Amino acid sequence: MAKQNPEPAKIARLRRQLLEWYSRNRRDLPWRRNPDPYSIWVSEIMLQQTRVAVVVDRYQIFLARFPTLVSLAQAPEQDVLALWSGLGYYRRARMLHKAANFVANQLGGNLPASSEALRMLPGIGAYTAAAIASIAHGEVIAVVDGNVERVLCRLEGWSAGSRANGTALKHKIEDLAAQLVDSVHPGDFNQALMELGATVCLPRNPQCLMCPVAGDCKTKGEHKTALRPRMQSCEVAHALSVRTGRQPNRSGREVLLEQRPASLTVMPGLWELPVLKSAAVPAKKLRMTVRHAIMQVNYYVRIRTVSEDDAEAMTVAAGERRWVSITEAGGMALTGLARKVLTRAHLLAGAPRDAIAPEPAGDVL
Repeated sequence: MAKQNPEPAKIARLRRQLLEWYSRNRRDLPWRRNPDPYSIWVSEIMLQQTRVAVVVDRYQIFLARFPTLVSLAQAPEQDVLALWSGLGYYRRARMLHKAANFVANQLGGNLPASSEALRMLPGIGAYTAAAIASIAHGEVIAVVDGNVERVLCRLEGWSAGSRANGTALKHKIEDLAAQLVDSVHPGDFNQALMELGATVCLPRNPQCLMCPVAGDCKTKGEHKTALRPRMQSCEVAHALSVRTGRQPNRSGREVLLEQRPASLTVMPGLWELPVLKSAAVPAKKLRMTVRHAIMQVNYYVRIRTVSEDDAEAMTVAAGERRWVSITEAGGMALTGLARKVLTRAHLLAGAPRDAIAPEPAGDVL
């Protein structure tokens, strides 16, 4: 694939049109109101593979608890994971905490300003480093995420996703992005491209009539992409065991939770509801069914109410178990599924996501 060299007039036009459009149409997101590099870093980590609507609320709660890099570094990891619960991909939170510790202890609490130095920190790759450096410090460097890739491929009429041309196409996109980035307002330009992909140049049914750069687009619509891997399905069952509180000087209810072993690669150290030995739950015993997606797997989860006396016999012991007060459970590092179930059962406050009303066994949709 030959290197593309857009005409200077075209580059200038694209920059002007995108920046003017962004100035008028950008969404009012909380991290855009705060130019602090730490705040931008937190938002960029949260936004990785997570919808903006989910991040908005969690971002504000997270910063209220950890308003500075040093406060994050000084917090126990379990506290950080507890506030991350529901966002998924918990390795992001662990790396964020680890990097904050390094910056606080080795760099005097000052987050590096350049993208090159930022990439040396745990959990910060090329995209995140470029985003922080360009938005917070005005470094002239392109930011390329999935939205930017889609916009640039459509602008140039490139088919995306070919295995044979994957690496070559990636280099073409990065090269074009580097040529287009505005040297005066690199942060705004990068955000403009990402915003265009997120709100107008959508993966399906792009809003071409609303696009500020449609005149230079060679595709004007959807472009050819590789088929996404099909989601896999998996059925599991968990026990919901609740009892009257027995801790001294406390009242209310307690729930049985189990900590996932640290040796696991997925969500190590997080707390979940015990797994039932049998995934087959009789319809009369079914408390609820919940759909929960993790990466490329859709989990269809059956929840059964299990008494305290039966909990040990009916569940698989895989880690440390504790009876926890409902109040304490709300502040623990729960898996997203556990938090969803406890919310759906009206034990925790908040609106559960993707909950499905109980259905006869075998008819979970």
